[in-house]
Amino acid sequence: MDHRPTGPGAGATPLYFRQLLAGRDFARSSGVAAQMANFVYAIGDRRTGEAVLVDPAYAVGELLELLGADGMRCTGVLATHYHPDHVGGDLMGTPVEGVAELLEHVQVPVHVQQAEVPWVVRSAGVAAGDLAAHASGDVVTVGGIPVELVHTPGHTPGSQCFAVDGRLVSGDTLFLDGCGRTDLPGGSAEELYESLTTRLARFEDDTVLYPGHRYSPESSGAMGAVRERNVAYRIGTPEQWLAMFGGR
Repeated sequence: MDHRPTGPGAGATPLYFRQLLAGRDFARSSGVAAQMANFVYAIGDRRTGEAVLVDPAYAVGELLELLGADGMRCTGVLATHYHPDHVGGDLMGTPVEGVAELLEHVQVPVHVQQAEVPWVVRSAGVAAGDLAAHASGDVVTVGGIPVELVHTPGHTPGSQCFAVDGRLVSGDTLFLDGCGRTDLPGGSAEELYESLTTRLARFEDDTVLYPGHRYSPESSGAMGAVRERNVAYRIGTPEQWLAMFGGR
């Protein structure tokens, strides 16, 4: 559905944006990838051929080949958070390729939120020196395309979303239906509630949300529709929200 390069007029604008589903568009031989249904995103500038990969995992060589087939090259990584299905590592006893293996192919910066640095080091098996630590509001420029880094703690301490050209790549902070768990190491239901209701409040209803997993039939959706339908936004008070999501 949304797995081809997109943008107004597709190739007519500088923005290169591609949504790739693990187990379908790459890593087809991995049952774990198909089960986890992770999305990887490629964001770049068609004029320069530069692109960053968001949460590359499972089959990084294939991801680089997909970029190359589109005439793009990887110049960086944007990591939403430290979990192995997003950056690689040990996923409940199953090894998952990720940023460590990607760095064996290309030497590029891995952009993480500063609170996430020690978590990514432990999970992905990379050195702190491989990571570019950021504060919320920092902008990573890919060619001439600005990508804003938005810190949204709660699922993990340094979870972050990426805003680019009317799109919001949300990782596991927010899905089309539901939101990220808060019962894993570093999670906080209170912080996730604040992230959803305050930090993401500035994004207009026509902003298109691109989540970290395909947990619904659609692969993306307008923020207005997400706020209207998503149970995470339909609970009346913070106390009620915490009662429902605090134990997840």
